[in-house]
Amino acid sequence: MDPFTDPQQGAGWITEEPWRSVCKWPGRIRKSLLNRRSGLEAGSVEYGAHAKGVRTPENLLPDPQGTGQRKILLRRKSTDHSQALRLALQIAFVVLNLWIGAEFYLFVRHYEIGAPGPAIRRPAGVEGWLPIAGLMNLKYFLLSSQIPKIHAPAMFLLMAFLAVSLIWSKSFCAWLCPIGTLSEALWKIGRKFFRRNPALPSWLDIPLRGMKYVLLALFLYAVGSMPPAAISAFMQSPYGLAADVKMLDFFRHLSQTAGLVIFALVALSIFVKNFWCRYLCPYGALMGLASILSPGKIRRNPDACIDCARCARACPALLPVDRKIVLRSLECTSCLECVAVCPAENALHMGFRKNRAISPWIMAAGITTIFLAVVMCADWTRHWESPIPDDVNRSLIPHVAELGHP
Repeated sequence: MDPFTDPQQGAGWITEEPWRSVCKWPGRIRKSLLNRRSGLEAGSVEYGAHAKGVRTPENLLPDPQGTGQRKILLRRKSTDHSQALRLALQIAFVVLNLWIGAEFYLFVRHYEIGAPGPAIRRPAGVEGWLPIAGLMNLKYFLLSSQIPKIHAPAMFLLMAFLAVSLIWSKSFCAWLCPIGTLSEALWKIGRKFFRRNPALPSWLDIPLRGMKYVLLALFLYAVGSMPPAAISAFMQSPYGLAADVKMLDFFRHLSQTAGLVIFALVALSIFVKNFWCRYLCPYGALMGLASILSPGKIRRNPDACIDCARCARACPALLPVDRKIVLRSLECTSCLECVAVCPAENALHMGFRKNRAISPWIMAAGITTIFLAVVMCADWTRHWESPIPDDVNRSLIPHVAELGHP
């Protein structure tokens, strides 16, 4: 039988099994047969383009009946570097947070042991771990047009991450967030040892995904109900001044209940992809809502797509990438794993417009630039430090465990 003839579809189709044997034929013979079955005459411009592997409207195999048969695969010519770039940025941000955590720990210990002399500089970046303080200060800034004095870096970091999500569609979660990096590492470890990561059934997955939005709504309601004067009073209170130290003590002196919860989340994250991020993280929910306005989306070119569904299988968020022209889901973190595994030239890309791909290098540089620009702007305007006097730290930090929520 002619290897290019399907008894059901007729001439012009490449069927699955014959094509595997044809792929092993010498290249010149294979290209000649492809052109013959595509209806191209030897010597024509289209014939030459097809033989060289150049995609033109004429050298695609026809699909007159709309059966969804696979098209000719024109493999990508360039190497994808998106995952190496993303991993480098993730590692850099994890190292930065570890350095900030170590420096903050030494800062707190200086006051806890009553060491004489000035303490080491308090790292302002630790306030990135105070998202609720960032929300409160952002509301205060928007309503009063004044930059708050206490925990202002929390607000600036929140603004930077929101800006990243407004441009690059929730990419903070997959490119910068250290919790997201840990979560990704856990499910990849689980896949390595157990060969797969099971997906929850839709009747359970969909309600659980709504939990993070419920938690976000509770936080937004609590912050939204506070007038600017109440926010300022809270930040100036002993509890507000020592909020970062309280956060550190939560992890240093874990209760049995908190320890069991964290253990359960870690265990679940080994089996279920991004369990915390997918179902419970209110910060990620906020970034997802911001990404609605983002022009940067994963875009699929149906003409170049060969319908192999590799992108859908690679997606950590379990999204049907292969069935969308523009991926507008709130769950998409712009990790570009779908783009990295796509074998077809110009079939899938991150971009602001159709058929205008944005290089992963530009995306990585853009995310880094936004983050550094906001931090440098806050530092230049002298709002990158919380001006808490040394004597206040000496009186509060040793007794932070005694401070109750106002």
